[in-house]
Amino acid sequence: MRPLAALAAVLMLAGLSLPNPGGGSSLEFWILVPPYAFGGALAGAVILALAAGPLGHRRWAGVLLLAGLALGASAPLFLVCAKPGLGLACPGLWIYLAGLTLVAWGAIEFLAGLDVVRWGSGLAAPILFGVWMLYLWEVGVVGFGVPQVLLPAPHQIGFQLVHQASILWGDFRQTFLRAVLAGWAAGCGLGFLVAMAIDRIPFLQRGLLPLSNLASAVPIVGIAPIMVMWFGFDWQSKAAVVVVMTFFPMLVNVIAGLAASDSMSRDLMRSYGAGYWQAFLKLRLPAALPFVFNGLKINSTLALIGAIVAEFFGSPISGMGFRISVEVARMNVDVVWATIAVAALAGSLFYLLIAMVERGLTFWHPSYRRASR
Repeated sequence: MRPLAALAAVLMLAGLSLPNPGGGSSLEFWILVPPYAFGGALAGAVILALAAGPLGHRRWAGVLLLAGLALGASAPLFLVCAKPGLGLACPGLWIYLAGLTLVAWGAIEFLAGLDVVRWGSGLAAPILFGVWMLYLWEVGVVGFGVPQVLLPAPHQIGFQLVHQASILWGDFRQTFLRAVLAGWAAGCGLGFLVAMAIDRIPFLQRGLLPLSNLASAVPIVGIAPIMVMWFGFDWQSKAAVVVVMTFFPMLVNVIAGLAASDSMSRDLMRSYGAGYWQAFLKLRLPAALPFVFNGLKINSTLALIGAIVAEFFGSPISGMGFRISVEVARMNVDVVWATIAVAALAGSLFYLLIAMVERGLTFWHPSYRRASR
């Protein structure tokens, strides 16, 4: 990490003192930030210089990168807030930001390389990466004066998340807690039961699988209006769309999972006199669990996408898809992004919950044993 820290320190120091195209130095702009923020930027550059030199061995390099990132991150934010739309009038800002990005890269690499079992750092690297993306988004949008109608800054989206919390909660309840969860449970359950029937009755595999494949190929924009006509404008029609979208992935994964047990294990169960259901419950279903959870995780994202898109074709006065379509027409793009943020957070937490349940039930799987070494 020493070359990376050295290059980052050079870029940051150059960004603080680089001459401007119109004359003068970048210091004319940097003096607009509070003294403690400017001091933090200088201290961060000095710490990176130490990381590139005598303290740059593996044990301390990552800690110094994290310290330099924390100290140096506030100055660009204060500068773009003091001079919105600064753009290329101060190239030193963007050179400094390039150096800071190298620091973030090294810090994320350091956190990703830590022993997850010993330090409990499994989420540290992705969290830092996400925070850094938001940071670059904020500095870039405010610094270049991007209009809100094109791309709002994260602080504008956060403002709407707070001030529109009651409305966004109602949309979340309508779309996720009603349509998504009901449709996901029904679609996955139906796919699992049909897969069991196909496994038990072989000739169904030649009849049902092609029909299921055909149904999965129908685009959602063709299904949604029909479901609205059949089930009305409330959440039931969106849940029906989700059922159609989640049925086939679950069906295919369960069928593949039930065929995953090896022939030697099946022969052993038959030699013990096990019937179909005994072999199914004690051998084939446990072997199929990784495939089942794979289908559940895939469907957790498909269900949310299907419900939101279905709301574009008719919904009551609430719902994430309804909110997006209405606020886009009003040019309230910050509210649209706030709704997208809620949907993304809900989908990610839903996926994470399924993954945690999977980890608890399939701890014996070879993939987890390899990951824990």
